[in-house]
Amino acid sequence: MKQSKFTDSQIIEALKRVEGGVPVPEICREYGISTATFYKWRAKYGGLDVPMMSRMKELEAENTRLKRMYAEERLKADILKEILGKNNPAISAPRVGQGIGGEQGYYGTAGM
Repeated sequence: MKQSKFTDSQIIEALKRVEGGVPVPEICREYGISTATFYKWRAKYGGLDVPMMSRMKELEAENTRLKRMYAEERLKADILKEILGKNNPAISAPRVGQGIGGEQGYYGTAGM
């Protein structure tokens, strides 16, 4: 994700100045941003103060990390399910009465 060149306090200050009556185009000129950027800020951060905004960013970063962890674990589970679901003789357990390698065991018919 691209990091903003504006700090949380600068964004909050711009939003509060507009609430105080300064026109949006003037704020956009001062900060060197487009009106679309300002309205995105207002949609995302409107009504927040600096500590709440910082906490929200921390939670977003944690959520991203957890989503990545979930995706990795889900992939591992799918791989294991695929491996165990196949009828692979190298992985499957020996049948009752057979030893390793297919030779007859104690209950087999070899000695009869």
